[in-house]
Amino acid sequence: MKDIYILGIESSCDETSFSIVKNGVEEISTVISTQIDIHKQYGGVVPEIASRAHIKNITFVLDECLSEANMTIDDITAIAVTYGPGLIGSLLVGVECAKTLAYLYKKPLIPVHHIAGHIYANNLVKRLEFPLIALVISGGHTELIYMEKDYSFKKLGSTLDDAVGECYDKVAKVLNIEYPGGPKIDKLASLGKNTYELPIPLNDDSYNFSFSGLKSAVINLVHNEEQRGNLINKENLACSFQDVVIKSLTKKTMKALKDYNVHNLILAGGVAANSGIRNKFTELCEENNINYTFPSIKYATDNAAMIATAGFYAYLDGKRADITLNATSSCELE
Repeated sequence: MKDIYILGIESSCDETSFSIVKNGVEEISTVISTQIDIHKQYGGVVPEIASRAHIKNITFVLDECLSEANMTIDDITAIAVTYGPGLIGSLLVGVECAKTLAYLYKKPLIPVHHIAGHIYANNLVKRLEFPLIALVISGGHTELIYMEKDYSFKKLGSTLDDAVGECYDKVAKVLNIEYPGGPKIDKLASLGKNTYELPIPLNDDSYNFSFSGLKSAVINLVHNEEQRGNLINKENLACSFQDVVIKSLTKKTMKALKDYNVHNLILAGGVAANSGIRNKFTELCEENNINYTFPSIKYATDNAAMIATAGFYAYLDGKRADITLNATSSCELE
């Protein structure tokens, strides 16, 4: 079989990234231009600023990616791009770039759903084994996905309100922790003890999640303690908060594995970098004889390598788009 080189483009939020992946498993080159320092002063991503930064950086990132790989667009088999979900202004920059390249160089254009990219980031660590359950946890998503084979997605459940990563960032903000707060909460949690009583949200038998109530409980607890003149122990509150998150995620995920008689689990998304969540799933999967995979840190957050990898399997599955492809801020994984 002739080698297939996919050029991936990711610009769904505040990372401008290009990557070249060979045959869906071998990363040739990946370049990421991050905007964290820009948005840090605002306490979160500002959509308009993000899209302007993508416009400024995108051609430079493309050139660097090709240079690192010692390749040209002529060497590329197809171009894969995140078309959604995400920030519409940011997505449009990547989509228009992909369409332009595909048109000028007469390359197949592959539309990739952002969540599919996060799932396939695991393929760069270890070839996916099916059937599997994927727990997707990020700033914008909390979903349980069943996959019977490559590029076959069945959503079992999702968040009814806040995504888990969004909840982490909001709790961090309440505790006056600098953006991005998720990794810092994880670090504080490892230093603290579970001393604060917090509710387990949507503690039922469904596969759905809810985190707005937990966020509100933390906000109210901090407010009430401040009103009483009591100091908040940030390490202990972070630990108590993270323990509740872990209980919610693990309970529903392990239930899905049992109900569907599946023995393969993958974590996906930026929050998959959380050490507390990773470690608890490692423990549970060892106890239950589950084959468990999570992405390396560099593949957990937004990057184009995951889009190129997913794009390879979408390419084999016959997924194609034409010049009418448009970005969408909200779309279902299909």
